[in-house]
Order: sequence, then C-alpha cells, then structure tokens
Amino acid sequence: MMIDKIRGIQPLETLQRPENVVPKNQIPSDSDSISVSAEARELAQEMYLQEVADNTPDVRSDLVAQIKEKIKDPNYINSAVVASVADRIMMSYGL
Repeated sequence: MMIDKIRGIQPLETLQRPENVVPKNQIPSDSDSISVSAEARELAQEMYLQEVADNTPDVRSDLVAQIKEKIKDPNYINSAVVASVADRIMMSYGL
C-alpha cells in the first residue's frame, strides 16, 4: 500500500497544525461579520419568554402551602378575611 505517499491517513492533519491557525488578535479587520435584524431579536425574545412560561408552573405551591396552614388556624377565618376575599372575587368579575 502507498498510504504514506498521500500525506498520511488523515488529510486534515495539515490544516490542524498550530502554525496554520491564525490567533484571534491577528484576524484582519475586514473579516466576515453578521448582523441580526430587530425582527429576529424580537422573535428570539418571544421564543425565550414562551419557553419560560411553558416551564413555569401554573400554581405556586409555596403560596398554596402557606394559605393551607393559615386556614387550619381557627382564628384566621373571621369576618374581615371573608369580606376581603368576597371583595376580591367581586373585583375579579368586574362587579
């Protein structure tokens, strides 16, 4: 076989040598660049927010646990609490 005459088994080994790599501080200023449109940034933001919303639980279990503990206390439920809850329910329905 004549594998040695074809520059070895891996033809990319010459490209991966350290002397062929240009340091970042020596890259010419006219190098390639990209720009992201405002529309693309907005879409990316929307996708991120949708992902956060999808991963956030609908029920805050820590608050539910606190309220359950408060309800267990017989002194917690009084006329002021009942009136406050009733007012909030009425406000949520726009009444």
